[in-house]
Amino acid sequence: MNAYNTARISLPSQPANPALQGAFGSAPVQPISFFPPGSEIYAQGEKAGAFYQVEFGAVRVYRLLADGRRQISAFHLAGETFGFEAGTTHHFFAEAINATGVRVFRLAAGTDMAPQLLPLALKGLTRAQEHLLVLGRQNAIERVAAFLLDMAERQGGLRQVELPMSRVDIGDYLGLTIETVSRVFTKLKEKGVIRLLSLRCVEILKQDVLQYMGE
Repeated sequence: MNAYNTARISLPSQPANPALQGAFGSAPVQPISFFPPGSEIYAQGEKAGAFYQVEFGAVRVYRLLADGRRQISAFHLAGETFGFEAGTTHHFFAEAINATGVRVFRLAAGTDMAPQLLPLALKGLTRAQEHLLVLGRQNAIERVAAFLLDMAERQGGLRQVELPMSRVDIGDYLGLTIETVSRVFTKLKEKGVIRLLSLRCVEILKQDVLQYMGE
């Protein structure tokens, strides 16, 4: 984790998630907190009690294993929420991948927001379950294909998929080495399934083939 100061700034951004906005009623909209690349949003063991919405940029949520390895459990893109906890402390680290703006929603004491926040929490749970299914696949190509399909769906089904995370991040998310991730990307490119427009942008050329690989 890198130590950075965050800045609370007013920037043009997407409207706050309707569910969160409604849950906080007439409370003033909080300014966006800016996090430079690699900076910590919250740490494992810190007190919870707030929810977060990505306004721009991307966030990785991870845990450090006993042997020092990093396991990324989730990526969050613009418009998505994170930070839901069953207890009073955070069980993971959250870190900005690139220059990221986050809006923080803090809970007022005694506020019952379960009806508004339950759908958001369940959506996060469903995504976590799908991630476990991907990790259960033995074939590295299947894991990477499923990852690309998921990223495409979360970006509106576009053929050109932005990947704000590095190959190392993707490996730590899929349980693969960076070498394996790079080999799979090269193989998909050689088969004409994808086109690598840049290190962080992939164009899906054969959606049906990628879908078959990811199932």
